[in-house]
Amino acid sequence: MKKYLFFDPEKCSACGACALACMDQNDVDIPGGEQPFRHTFVLEKEQHLSFYSVSCKHCDDAPCVMGCPSGCLTKDPDTGFTLYDTTNCIGCHSCAMACPYGVPTFGPDGKMRKCDACITRQAAGLLPACVKVCPTGALTLVDEDEFHARQAAMRVSAADAQTRS
Repeated sequence: MKKYLFFDPEKCSACGACALACMDQNDVDIPGGEQPFRHTFVLEKEQHLSFYSVSCKHCDDAPCVMGCPSGCLTKDPDTGFTLYDTTNCIGCHSCAMACPYGVPTFGPDGKMRKCDACITRQAAGLLPACVKVCPTGALTLVDEDEFHARQAAMRVSAADAQTRS
């Protein structure tokens, strides 16, 4: 069944544990110039702070997959996650140019890397590193039905907040 990394901004404290766990899990060398796969942000709007944790969106119609001329990026038919195998990566950056979110990064070897939702951890029955360490439960791994139910609940909550304003 299709899975999603669900993010609830109401629960996020922007602690950065998710980003650190991701860097550790994927051996991202920040001092060596590599970019992390996950970022946390603080947004201040009208005297209200919002916190966000952002990584690959694993788009249904993933432009990075369509932009890759060597077939390194694929959609996992079971989970729906956008996965990569850099065996044939030519380092052309077409995936990065196609991605509207600027997600693909490139290692010292010139090959593309990105969030794969810790697919090897999931295959071993473990949660993605970012989900496992999230102290507030803002990041969760959910199935498709749960994802859509949570999205709908968030839309209703946002609409209620706007009518009260």
